[in-house]
Amino acid sequence: MDMGSQLLSVAPVVLVGGLATVVMLVDALVRDSTRWTFWMSLAGLIGSAIAGLATLSASGTVFNGMLAAGGTAALFDTLLSMAGILTLLAARPYLRREGQEYDEFYTLLLFALAGAMLLVHAAHLVIFFLGIELMSVAFYVLAGYFRRQTRSVEAALKYFLLGAFATGFLLYGIAMVYGSSGALAYAAIQEQLRHGSALPTLLLIGIGLLVVGVGFKIAIVPFHQWVPDVYQGAPTVVTAFMSTVGKAAVVIALVPLFRALQPAVETKLQLAVATLAAATILLGNITAVVQSNIKRMLAYSSIAHAGYLLMGLVAQNDRGWAGMLFYAAAYLFMQLGAFVVVASVETNNEERLEISEYAGLSRRHPVLAALMAIFLFSLTGLPPFAGFFGKYYLFTAAIEAGYTWLAVIAVVGTMISAYFYLGVLVAMYFREPHERLVPALGGTATLTVWLSSLAVLALGIFPSTLLQLLERFL
Repeated sequence: MDMGSQLLSVAPVVLVGGLATVVMLVDALVRDSTRWTFWMSLAGLIGSAIAGLATLSASGTVFNGMLAAGGTAALFDTLLSMAGILTLLAARPYLRREGQEYDEFYTLLLFALAGAMLLVHAAHLVIFFLGIELMSVAFYVLAGYFRRQTRSVEAALKYFLLGAFATGFLLYGIAMVYGSSGALAYAAIQEQLRHGSALPTLLLIGIGLLVVGVGFKIAIVPFHQWVPDVYQGAPTVVTAFMSTVGKAAVVIALVPLFRALQPAVETKLQLAVATLAAATILLGNITAVVQSNIKRMLAYSSIAHAGYLLMGLVAQNDRGWAGMLFYAAAYLFMQLGAFVVVASVETNNEERLEISEYAGLSRRHPVLAALMAIFLFSLTGLPPFAGFFGKYYLFTAAIEAGYTWLAVIAVVGTMISAYFYLGVLVAMYFREPHERLVPALGGTATLTVWLSSLAVLALGIFPSTLLQLLERFL
């Protein structure tokens, strides 16, 4: 395959990476270019979403086996581009309200998306590392985007320091996997491991270090401590973007990586990951119960969702892989929509973030309350919303793999989550308002909430459409 054909087969990655560079140059060279950078970013991401659909039929790897083409990667190029578009639409009125609309925001968002797309195309451990770090560095800066607010700067510092520490584990894990298998490309690793590793202990340690490094990125216990403070301190639209795109991209990238490592994954390692998943589900949900700040509550629930996603890794079967990918897609829209509603309700300087301040929202703004209810029902895992089918596939995959006890713990965690998710609904629908609630965001942010809710409903009512695609590509 010639260079042009290879570039076309991974067109979304090339397009978003090039767009990020162009937007950065426009920011540097053109005065008062904020409007231009917004519209360029929006148009580029729409083009990227279309390019993802156009490359679905491609297959195999390109650039000497370093990038996967088509299939699941192309599908998630489209979904990640859609998440970027929704974030842009929500961010513009939010940043204007806060008086913080600078061109750097759009540049950083595009670079983070480029890293996320590189991750989902990774077929080589070097690309996996480059993608995760490109995305993370952009997130570190975005977390501290409100540079004059102490909590935002503190969030960025905590995220950066712990992220740098986790990167060391990730690199050591990659080095040990390479040392024990003699390969970095996923296909070559899998081929080597089928014949047995010459250094099996070193390989298991390497896989364990990979789990630690990735565990920080998706916030599993005990590598979750940064999440509540970072999610609360970062600008709300940034939190929406980080908590969805960041987690989904890493989870999607884990599927081909751990399928390649599957010949070396022993029962003991599966049990260790299952234990981490159970602890993550329980701690995330139990801690979320006692939160009064809605951003912290959603942060702890995000930790719990990482535990649910890990169940696919534990299962190590096709149903588990498909369940992971489906739940990652559903999570993109339900979590993003919930955080944008939070951004709409809060006022300048990030006030009105207490759950008690949502009292009577249904009377003042019934449509906004109804849309928030859709996201909360889906996050809880109630039918007919997308979250239900994601959990269903993950729970049944764990049972098929012999981890019934993990599925039971996941069900218990879901029951606990119903308490704090429905607590927000009780405040919105069954309590008298303390004051007149006036949503501070409108226009394009409203479009984000509507489109996210439609995606959650569509994935819940027609789950087989996406699942059949995923199963065909696996």
